[in-house]
Amino acid sequence: MDWAQYYAQLSEMARAGQELGFFDNFFRLFYQAFIEGSRWQLYLRGLAVTLQLTVIALCIGIVLGVLVAVVRTAHDQQRLGRRNFFLSFCNVLCQIYLTVIRGTPAVVQLLIMYFVIFGSVKGISKVLVAVLAFGINSGAYVAEICRAGIMSIDIGQMEAGRSIGFSYGQTMWYIVLPQAFKNVLPALGNEFIVLLKETSISGYIALQDLTKGGDIIRSRTYDAFMPLIGVAIVYLVLVLGFTKLVSMLERRLNQSER
Repeated sequence: MDWAQYYAQLSEMARAGQELGFFDNFFRLFYQAFIEGSRWQLYLRGLAVTLQLTVIALCIGIVLGVLVAVVRTAHDQQRLGRRNFFLSFCNVLCQIYLTVIRGTPAVVQLLIMYFVIFGSVKGISKVLVAVLAFGINSGAYVAEICRAGIMSIDIGQMEAGRSIGFSYGQTMWYIVLPQAFKNVLPALGNEFIVLLKETSISGYIALQDLTKGGDIIRSRTYDAFMPLIGVAIVYLVLVLGFTKLVSMLERRLNQSER
């Protein structure tokens, strides 16, 4: 059967006002949203942009979050009367960063990054702007996750590392952080999923991610159901897949401890 011809017949019947059966109408809407004009490529290109934003932004967020967590933890563990001025200053900057980022919507941060900070830069990559905005936003939440993980490690671990000649940084890197990572892995996996869904606001700066691709198809077909349901299903499959991967990694890490 020629599916294109069948779709053309159904479309003609729909325009003539004839009532279509459930399956005929479903096929017409599906073909219109995904097949006609190779519209599936818009979803595919949008998915690639979404994954690119998520992965790179999470990497930035983890690096930034770990640095902030280490600074805040080091400050909190200082002995009374032996406060380091530079560390205290960095801690204040970290607290301001956390307060501002966690206290304002991600979409506002994205718009400020694009129209204010990089507004005068001609030819700036929208992907770069979105990655920086999402990475900085994610870093604030990762910082609190990592800080909780570091604080969950017994202080004796730090003292043991220092007793064998490690510096504070070496003890944190080789002893504390690996143990903290195992404790915060589920929370980091959840942050990845949240970030994946959060990238759907990229369309505010005309970046064609998965959600924007579905919205473009909606505007061309004048039908919202099939394009948006398709986008929702793709997000759902991605979330379920990444959740499964995080669970597998968590079990692997737990087995390595035995």
